[in-house]
Amino acid sequence: MVEKKENEDDLHEEKQIADWDLPLSFTKDRHTDVIEGVNAISQTWRMKERMKTVSVALVLCLNVGVDPPDIVKTQPCARLECWIDPLSMSPPKALETIGSTLQKQYERWQPRARYKQSLDPTVEEVKKLCTSLRRNAKEERVLFHYNGHGVPKPTVNGEIWVFNRTYTQYIPLSVYDLQTWMGAPSIYVYDCSCSGIIVDSFRAFADQHKNEFELQKQASGGRAQSPAPPSYHNCIQLAACGPNQILPMNPDLPADMFTACLTTPIKVALRWYVMQNTAKLVPKITLDLVDKIPGQLNDRRTMLGELNWIFTAITDTIAWNTLPRDLFQKLFRQDLLVASLFRNFLLAERILRSYDCTPVSSPALPPTYQHPMWQAWDLALDLSLSQLPGILAKEETFVHLPFFEEQLTAFQVWLSLGSEHRHPPEQLPIVLQVLLSQVHRLRALELLGRFLDLGPWAVNLALSVGIFPYVLKLLQSSAKELRPLLVFIWAKILAVDSTCQADLVRDNGHKYFLSVLQDPTVSSEHRTLSAFVLASIVHEYPAGQKAALQGSLVSICLEQLGDPCKQLRQWLAICLARLWDNYEKARWTGVRDIAHEKLYTLLQDPSPDVRAAAVYALGTFINSVTERSEHANNIDHSIAMTLLNTVTTDMSCLVRQELVVALQWIVLLFENSFLSVALQKLQEHGSPRQEMISPVGMRRAESRDRITTHLCSPIFFSDLLDSPSDKLKRVPSSSSISSMGMVIVHHAGTMASGASLGTLPTLAYGSVYMKLWHGLTNLDSDPHPEVAKMSALVTGYIRHQVKEINLHRELGDPNRPSISLPPSPNRGNFLTGESPPSLHLTAELPRIGSRAALVNRTRKLPNTITEESDENHGARKPLVQTQFVAWACKHFAQPVMRESEQEDVESSTHYEREWRYMRNAALRQEALEEQERISTNRLETQVFNARNPYAPHVLQFHPYDQQIAVAGKDSFSIWDWGTGAKIMYCQSRGTKGGSKLTALEWVNGHDVALLMVASDDGTVKLWRPTNTLHTREPILVSAWHALSDMVSNSRTNTLAGTVMAWEQLTQTLVTSGDVRYIRLWDAERELKSVDIPTGADCSVSCIDSTYACTGNEEYYNTMQSSCSSPDDDQGLYMKSDATCELSTVPQRTGLIAVGCADGSVRLFDRRLSTTEARVRTWREHNNWVIGLQLRGEKIISGSSNGDVRIYDIRQSNPISSCQVLNTMSSLAIHRSADIYACGSGHPTISIHNLSGQTLNTIRFYEGFMGHRIGSVSCLAYHPHRMALAAGTNDSTVTVYCIEQRR
Repeated sequence: MVEKKENEDDLHEEKQIADWDLPLSFTKDRHTDVIEGVNAISQTWRMKERMKTVSVALVLCLNVGVDPPDIVKTQPCARLECWIDPLSMSPPKALETIGSTLQKQYERWQPRARYKQSLDPTVEEVKKLCTSLRRNAKEERVLFHYNGHGVPKPTVNGEIWVFNRTYTQYIPLSVYDLQTWMGAPSIYVYDCSCSGIIVDSFRAFADQHKNEFELQKQASGGRAQSPAPPSYHNCIQLAACGPNQILPMNPDLPADMFTACLTTPIKVALRWYVMQNTAKLVPKITLDLVDKIPGQLNDRRTMLGELNWIFTAITDTIAWNTLPRDLFQKLFRQDLLVASLFRNFLLAERILRSYDCTPVSSPALPPTYQHPMWQAWDLALDLSLSQLPGILAKEETFVHLPFFEEQLTAFQVWLSLGSEHRHPPEQLPIVLQVLLSQVHRLRALELLGRFLDLGPWAVNLALSVGIFPYVLKLLQSSAKELRPLLVFIWAKILAVDSTCQADLVRDNGHKYFLSVLQDPTVSSEHRTLSAFVLASIVHEYPAGQKAALQGSLVSICLEQLGDPCKQLRQWLAICLARLWDNYEKARWTGVRDIAHEKLYTLLQDPSPDVRAAAVYALGTFINSVTERSEHANNIDHSIAMTLLNTVTTDMSCLVRQELVVALQWIVLLFENSFLSVALQKLQEHGSPRQEMISPVGMRRAESRDRITTHLCSPIFFSDLLDSPSDKLKRVPSSSSISSMGMVIVHHAGTMASGASLGTLPTLAYGSVYMKLWHGLTNLDSDPHPEVAKMSALVTGYIRHQVKEINLHRELGDPNRPSISLPPSPNRGNFLTGESPPSLHLTAELPRIGSRAALVNRTRKLPNTITEESDENHGARKPLVQTQFVAWACKHFAQPVMRESEQEDVESSTHYEREWRYMRNAALRQEALEEQERISTNRLETQVFNARNPYAPHVLQFHPYDQQIAVAGKDSFSIWDWGTGAKIMYCQSRGTKGGSKLTALEWVNGHDVALLMVASDDGTVKLWRPTNTLHTREPILVSAWHALSDMVSNSRTNTLAGTVMAWEQLTQTLVTSGDVRYIRLWDAERELKSVDIPTGADCSVSCIDSTYACTGNEEYYNTMQSSCSSPDDDQGLYMKSDATCELSTVPQRTGLIAVGCADGSVRLFDRRLSTTEARVRTWREHNNWVIGLQLRGEKIISGSSNGDVRIYDIRQSNPISSCQVLNTMSSLAIHRSADIYACGSGHPTISIHNLSGQTLNTIRFYEGFMGHRIGSVSCLAYHPHRMALAAGTNDSTVTVYCIEQRR
């Protein structure tokens, strides 16, 4: 028996839908994120000004053959100058040769500079040289190289030495004078002993220059007669040693060791390495062999060129990892020559420090001679030199070093563990260098993309290291394998710094992305990235718009609007929107391609983000015209009406917000017409005789059966006029929707003061402006507060002006504004001025200065048959705007490669979810045990009792947490019925005053639940409960009008409000109520799925569906298998495509059962067409059906007359019927146990089994002096456990559980 029971349990578990199989609803980014753009990070990577060293002064004071008197040189001594022995030739020739060689060494780093040599000069020659170079360089940088090996050391007074004309004396040259002649910006290189003295003196003289200028300025009374002196403090200095140090005299070293390091670093590094003890690891390598290394420095394929390439990468890396970012930018990215000198200066510091010399720089650098990357440099030299003998003997070919490959591997390791909070990867500058190599470029780009994907901080780091010009140049590559990587990298860059759009357009980089976007062989993901890049290029950048339009961006985007990828469709729409935003030429290109009509299809797209993007695109399409015409107006009217009819009832508040933003442009463009509508409405309310239909009494403008099918009909609105005397001018058949703007002229009565108000414009009910105005006023009462607030700002803008006009009328102001109406062009203008008055309560709008200012304004009303918009050149300032597009851009700035927490099985989110699902399974098992005891144990133990602020009307247990939601009047609260604590309380007011909450549902009850609340005005709001230390206020996730045209029950004139059933498995909300249809909402797409007519002329009072239960649903395929053929189930079972996966259960499967106010119970099959969906109707009850449940093949229902009936869905008559009470006010049926509870106007709750047998009755509250319970207003069973909640009219909520085992 035990084994049999276990097998039954296993079978039951197999039929259960596991919590892991249930989808989660309303958990997308748009539901959880704040809709705002990425936090702008001020860019620091782009140099404020690039500089170039255009002039170089080479001053050599060698006096070959004569040693200076203050230095005693060793014998032998270092003699080489520029690798030339000056004693090997005559002194004049040696000096000339050394000078020309030094120039060639500098030309290696800056070939285009203007070089001037001054060999053993006098003071006058130095002055002439410096002033000449500064004059020619203008604002660019000048380099002053000083070699003082043949003169005394610098003096403590800040003097260097030169010669007299006869070379018989050393003449001092003050650094103060040198500063004056050189000006700024300048760079100084001092190669002499004690050169640190010059650096110190230079700063002192810079301060002296500044102080002298201040004194001169004060002496002249604050009026400086000469321009400000150059900023000498910003000059750069490089000195060979400290103030008290002598240059090394080792005969194996060159005398100008510092100059050699700065100008020939590879040669110096090789020779120095060979001279070290570590070189013994590479035998047979001598200094002579080092000079024979083959190759060219600028050819990376050769040994010498590769060493130079590696040296550049290593020194860049050391500097980037050691220096502050701003200093790195200044020294290593601003000037090519300066960058080269400072890279080589790092080598000079390492080598000279080994000879007790410390090179000095200004600005000062932190010590770098012991940086770990030098070991990588030594390894590269070791591996290269080990190949040298074989290469020179021509026995071996050069094998490229593994340096870059190893560094990329190190970078890859960092990426696997790195984050924003760790130290940045030191290999980033090396990745930049690797981009120059075709061999490693693909891998480097892939790793760079992974790094940029870490977030905006990573993008800024990469830009600061200098990655931008490299990836910009790579856009010229035609390699297809680089396309996905480059597109991804550029999307990341532009998501963080949109100013790069100018660089792309300047270098024709946009053409690269145009080619990627229109290539059908490229994946949708990378075409989406291209669309984003192009959208960034054209965003508020006319040059980018022009270039993209010339590249046929409009047609490229329109051709792909039907792509299966929703992100691509979204960004194609945004790209078009930004392209023609305030760019009329692009709009008319779109008109020729009927772009607006092609975008209409996206208004019903399954993705809310795509729909919002389409609305945004159509809004900017309207706003892009500067020169109005009848054709433009016709198109704009058509777009506005299509938006209103299609989008107003959208389930997503994101889309409706964009609708308000789009419609505001129509209001601003045709402001006079909307003022006419608003004035006419005011007149109708104030006049005893109403000639027109009041807008208040109109049906909702968004109904599908209006306008959309007859927008272009010339007689569309002729049947909507009230009075036969109203004359609507016949419009030619060629006219478009602009004919809707026709107006009917009638004269208003005079005011009490006798002054005539003038001819008021009166628009027919069928006017496009009347329709739009009515649609906007409906949006004023949107259930989502953000949508309502935005719409109120737009309508308030018009209402405020109408209020001002009406105020002038009441005051009898003779100078009041008057209104003229077409076709009477000779009547006066009614408003003046260029900008309309605004809402005083709104900070975003300009304020009105005074009433007098209103009188002096002139605004022309149109005087043609086509309503012309107000003249307003340039971009119009919006009344409202959203952050939707900026928020969509933020997606590209955030990590997309990294596994999300939802998918990461090691994340805390996953562990928490796993714990919840295990708890759920345990609770369900415990509930099964409780259900087995219900026949022997009474359900009457009170475990919770609390007073609610209002009398409870609806109760709903959380399926797993010990929480219960209680609704009363227009508020709801959530209680912990285990501890008795109130978790939260919230008012959820509807769109009309006095609305009442009529239904509650838990969404995602198996996980982190949301609470869905429905009101009797047809609105549904979704709340996320919060219970933190900071707040207990719930967060509104979504809100929308689930039902429209609510009507009362024709028999009893009572209201059922909104009833609903939530299906977690199909993510469908089934709604009905005081309407004549059942409406299904798709929560995944946030769209209305279908309306199914009920066929009843009364309200739906209760509703249930196949998948409405939570957590213990059976696989629908299992249920299908019970019917072997379609004939067996007679269209009642959910027999859809058997290949359908569980996770994609079609919404059009399953049954819906409803109970109606006339007592009928109706069954609907969702697979059938809406007209044939009703497959059963039972009319057994004689009054309201107050409770109903669809359970497998049976339906259980109870009416207010106290009778409970059970139906088999395959039979026309009930299979069971019992009278449990005389009258019944509430009924609760357990989801899985065979019991139900009844409440009535009497203070009792009776509990019955399905046979009608009374199990027990509850009459009293427990506790001290337990009094009788109040009359029961609502009942609810826990979905799993044997727990019953009761709400009574004395505002009490009580929970009863089954007796515990004894």
